[in-house]
Amino acid sequence: MVSELQTPRAAGTAPEIRALMDIIQDETAFVQVLEAEIGKVIVGQKEMVERILIGLLTGGHVLLEGVPGLAKTLTVRTVAQAIQGDFARLQFTPDLLPADLIGTQIFDPKTQEFKPHRGPIFANIVLADEINRAPAKVQSALLEAMQERQVTIGDTTFKLPRPFLVLATQNPIEQEGTYPLPEAQQDRFMLHVKVGYPSRAEEKSVLERAGNTQTAEVQPVVDLQRIERARSVVQSVHSDEKVKDYILDLVWATRDPKAAGVPDLAPLIEIGASPRASISLNQAARAHAFLKRRPAVFPDDVKTIGPDVLRHRIKLTYEAEAENVRVEEVIQRIFEVIPIP
Repeated sequence: MVSELQTPRAAGTAPEIRALMDIIQDETAFVQVLEAEIGKVIVGQKEMVERILIGLLTGGHVLLEGVPGLAKTLTVRTVAQAIQGDFARLQFTPDLLPADLIGTQIFDPKTQEFKPHRGPIFANIVLADEINRAPAKVQSALLEAMQERQVTIGDTTFKLPRPFLVLATQNPIEQEGTYPLPEAQQDRFMLHVKVGYPSRAEEKSVLERAGNTQTAEVQPVVDLQRIERARSVVQSVHSDEKVKDYILDLVWATRDPKAAGVPDLAPLIEIGASPRASISLNQAARAHAFLKRRPAVFPDDVKTIGPDVLRHRIKLTYEAEAENVRVEEVIQRIFEVIPIP
């Protein structure tokens, strides 16, 4: 069934559509170049790369979860190398201190004064590797940076550079010595991406590359100004009122399943998605449409990106955990029931 939203007239007049499509064609040209540069090192993992690009295009932070060896850290580092900006990798450990992240005040014996020393978080792209290994104090320090785009050192507040993006990784199977992310911090991530294994053909290509002694060098092919321009174009991608209502229907179904027509989910959901989920889903869907070189958001954009926006914002009940119900199953059920406009 073809939705009435899947037509150019939904986004405005024909000249406006053509003008926006021309702009999108121009501003998405860097995406293919960036993906080709990333492909020098990364085999497959197209979904992970796409989600990172969505984070870049919206300013939304991304949490990558997967077992070790799936190239999560390598992908983030490769993306950062392909962009002309500052990159910082933070290896989160239980003994990490907030000062190791945001910086501290250092006494200057010449002036007899304390001067702020900025930490590694003052970068355009920050890789928070194994983020769930950091204690609560570090998580709190990171929370201000992610939400307010600023940090406080002593009594002075510093703005973080633009663009600023946190790309975090975590291991879902090793829980010893970890600190589960509090719900408030999870909510600050626009996307929670589950990274899977490569296909057999992709893994064979990885094997062949691993035997090559010549390591591919990634060159910076995109500057920060280009990304900022693309961000402004993403905001121009049309999101129809029916698409917005569809997004709200999905999010509200996580809060009141009975009213949404899925009463069987009511005993399984303890806390539904916050309003930040609605905002994030709308922004991420716009960025997804932009990457597909379209001037308007389709319901398929919402369905594609929806699970990554919702999975970390729904808390299941003890009953659901006892029955081994996964949050992905709950989200899938919601998408099956809520009608597509």
